[in-house]
Amino acid sequence: MTDQLDDHDPHVSFARVGSSYYPVLVAVFTALVIISNLTATKGVEFGPIITDGGFIVFPLTYVIGDVLSEVYGFKAARRAIFTGFAMNILAALALWVTIYLPAADFYENQEHFENIAHSYTGLIIAGLAGFIVGQTLNAWSLVLIKERTKEKHLWARLVGSTFIGQLGDTIVFCAIAASVIGITSFGDFVTYTAQGWLYKTAIEVVLLPITYRVIAYIKRREPTYQPVGV
Repeated sequence: MTDQLDDHDPHVSFARVGSSYYPVLVAVFTALVIISNLTATKGVEFGPIITDGGFIVFPLTYVIGDVLSEVYGFKAARRAIFTGFAMNILAALALWVTIYLPAADFYENQEHFENIAHSYTGLIIAGLAGFIVGQTLNAWSLVLIKERTKEKHLWARLVGSTFIGQLGDTIVFCAIAASVIGITSFGDFVTYTAQGWLYKTAIEVVLLPITYRVIAYIKRREPTYQPVGV
């Protein structure tokens, strides 16, 4: 895999990460992951649809992941994934330390705070497992497809990598998170998993025009990005 995904392959073009765009994308990517894990502590239901609050912003992490993989390559995208991983661990540790800090006399929400921290920790485990599997599959498949298509058929790279990455992410995440948010029956678990995967994949397809424009914008302004094989 290492040889296939070498970001310096002369037949595939990627930008270097020392620009002003890369750290901004990594910062947004990391923030979205932390926000989605916090909002995912609440299970939500819309009629037959069972999901969690993470559905609001989590699909956007895959949009950013696609931009990073397409413009900067697998190694740079993996670096962003590990950064998000580390910051989520730090967030979980900060919550646990705060639980054991002495509460002020006027503070009446200790029990509620502990419930959120416990749920967040469980979702951190689920989210990080799914996050690493899904984002790695997403970046790997996008770069692998790019090696064959070069600058052509961007839609195929984005949709194909989303399909694979979201499938891996959703299965791993839901297998751990279901019990954390209160899902106990197998039927509800299957619904939760299937609907989550379909929703997140559909959102990314809907956002393809925006993803296209962001990628094109950064490619045009990245001085180290030189397309080849067009």
